[in-house]
Amino acid sequence: MARKSMLRMFGAKPNEVSTRIFVRGLLIQASIGVHPHEYESTQPVIIDVELDMGGMELPKDDKLAETLDYGLVAERAEEIALEAHVQLVETLAERICDWALTTDSRVQRVAVSIAKPQALLKADAAGVEVIKTR
Repeated sequence: MARKSMLRMFGAKPNEVSTRIFVRGLLIQASIGVHPHEYESTQPVIIDVELDMGGMELPKDDKLAETLDYGLVAERAEEIALEAHVQLVETLAERICDWALTTDSRVQRVAVSIAKPQALLKADAAGVEVIKTR
């Protein structure tokens, strides 16, 4: 009974497989922001990426080539963040989303959230989440 209610909650049908690949809490020192002091040095940003792979078949041969390597996702997110100064976290999140949607046709939806833990004195972090669908 609990299985059926969990499946309904997530919109899945019995025996249907849905795969999500994620990277959470990727800490990078990036040049980002609109204020003059943000151009002078890097600051920490925390990136989370979630890729909805839709009905991608689960690996049959237990080989990395059968899936999208989350190590690659983390590596590219960091490379994109370090390419050049970006003023807005929205811009950086969109660039990572666009990469994910073009790198693998199995990616159906991508959500990228970027947090700046030093942005506000009275908050743990401030940031944005961008979601794009194929």
